[in-house]
Amino acid sequence: MEPIVVNHPLVQTRLTVMRDETTDTEAFRRAMHDVSSFLAYEATRMLPVAACTVRTPLEATSGVTLPDPSPAVVSILRAGNGLLEGMLAAIPSASVGFLGMARNEETHQPEAYYAKLPGRMAERHVFLVDPMLATGGSACDALQHVLALEPLSVTFVCLVAAPEGVARLTAAYPNVAIVTAAIDRQLNESAYIVPGLGDAGDRLYGT
Repeated sequence: MEPIVVNHPLVQTRLTVMRDETTDTEAFRRAMHDVSSFLAYEATRMLPVAACTVRTPLEATSGVTLPDPSPAVVSILRAGNGLLEGMLAAIPSASVGFLGMARNEETHQPEAYYAKLPGRMAERHVFLVDPMLATGGSACDALQHVLALEPLSVTFVCLVAAPEGVARLTAAYPNVAIVTAAIDRQLNESAYIVPGLGDAGDRLYGT
């Protein structure tokens, strides 16, 4: 499945703000919130809905509702929480889960330390969020946790991806859609995305 790159002007201008090394924490955080809301609209484009009938002040009319149970947004801690609020602004009824994945700076491999996911996962459409898709290690490990619960579908949502991470995730999980604001040039020798935007978690939380 080919990644979906959201080239909307409002997405790309805010991504530019986040790339700028002079952007402070407040502006970085605000831009990430905005971009995540825009990405949520694209990521949920194919979300199924159920027909319903409502009354306007004038008459009855047809409408739609989101499925029951609601979709789940699963954040890969800690940086994934930067996308969480924007996703919930677009899908306020969503349930929320958390996966703690830390990168070992020597091996560049993810290490899991926490997992808390909503119930009824087999009946939900899931959106897994993490700002960066670099080597794909954290994403693939998180997907292993989520897919073990057999959700209806999983979409991976990120700000910036490296070709190496896209290739790894797609090879391992070809049915998982990727929605991103950009696919950058490559990974450097430290496995960071270049040009990238630095460490998203550090810039988001001012650490």
